[in-house]
Amino acid sequence: MKKVNYLFGLLAFISLSVNAQNSSITLTFNADNNGEAITMDSLKIQNITQGGEIMIYDPVSTYEIIYTGINHNPLENEDLFILSQNHPNPFGNRTNIEIHLKEKGILDITIFNILGKKVAGFNQNLNSAIHSFSFTPEGKGCYFLTIHVFGHTQTIKMISRSSGISDSKLEYLGVKSSFSNFKNQESSKDFPFDIGDQLLYVGYSELGESGETDTPETDTEYTLQFATNIPCIDEPIVDYGGQVYNTIQIYSQCWFKENLNIGTMEYSGSYPTNNDTIEKYCFADDLYFCSVFGGLYFWAELMAYNYMSGTQGICPEGWHIPSELDWQILEGAVDSEFGIGDPEWGNNDWRGSDAGGNLKQTGTSLWEPPNTGATDTYGFTALPAGYFVQGDFWGGGYKGFFYSSNISDHEYRNLDWDQVMIKRGAGSGNPAFSVRCVKDDD
Repeated sequence: MKKVNYLFGLLAFISLSVNAQNSSITLTFNADNNGEAITMDSLKIQNITQGGEIMIYDPVSTYEIIYTGINHNPLENEDLFILSQNHPNPFGNRTNIEIHLKEKGILDITIFNILGKKVAGFNQNLNSAIHSFSFTPEGKGCYFLTIHVFGHTQTIKMISRSSGISDSKLEYLGVKSSFSNFKNQESSKDFPFDIGDQLLYVGYSELGESGETDTPETDTEYTLQFATNIPCIDEPIVDYGGQVYNTIQIYSQCWFKENLNIGTMEYSGSYPTNNDTIEKYCFADDLYFCSVFGGLYFWAELMAYNYMSGTQGICPEGWHIPSELDWQILEGAVDSEFGIGDPEWGNNDWRGSDAGGNLKQTGTSLWEPPNTGATDTYGFTALPAGYFVQGDFWGGGYKGFFYSSNISDHEYRNLDWDQVMIKRGAGSGNPAFSVRCVKDDD
């Protein structure tokens, strides 16, 4: 949500170089939980177009600027060490920490839980280098990691969403890069940006992580929403085509809670054409299944023959067919291990940790058993509508497929009755899948 009239939470002003004359734009960030002002722990900005990212912390402890193909040297300053914020944060089963030592010294690390109990530690004489660690929590909650080195102390706060299965563990992963490796490498403190670049903003708080995209051209103010698993704040229901749809707020995204069911049913022996009628398929050629699972639509039909990523398609006005980035933001928001903007979501096949399970409707009334890992934690309530391809219906009760509006490969998302992860694939063979609409940015 953009252009609000009040400031709260994390306030970040970032000057982005946009031409040789060093013009700049200012981005201001706020955080909200269903009308209540909250404070973010940190904020990540990724340049989707060029690559590169910047992290901002509240309170600011340190930040990194990363360029594609160039390793930024965080040690080109007078500090003897840098403790980077753990990533991801919040996190699920594991999070990573980097500590940059400019000189050799004894590094002492202590991790406390919210009650002040020490749950993990490390003490060792280490060489000048970037040292990597991983932390596995004993359960959900807030943890504080404190380092003592060269007579100085620094602390970061880590937020765990894990249910925990064993004692906390801090593991030393070794040297990521030696200090000497950086000496001849180019570094820059400028965040890469040109007018027209698409940016991804990811805010982190104790409530989870919230993502939003934009292509800013002037000074812009943003509010990242951290409410989730409630009806969409501005539009709890949508009356469309004679049917009322519920909506679901999942952080900064607003989705239909049900699969789209609009149009006239076609029978399995026919195929849709580009006309003035929306044409759908109902599993087993039975309208009853459309009333339960929604319609199945060929990709061109659901796009309304408008081949542009993020197009409205057959969704109502103010809504659109989810883009690849829409899906990736949703996946990162609901997965307990891989957050928004993680490279994991750019992969194909089964990905992530438990995003699929967290999106599926629970129980086995519609999903076939065992409906592995289904929690419906965020209220998305994905259903196993199956699919229609080459004149036959398949996978009802076992599989749910959802298209994106990506033009080149017609990517889809697949959830299965026996799988907790979520699959990304290409829609070869021109199958008909389910549709979920996502609300346009204001």
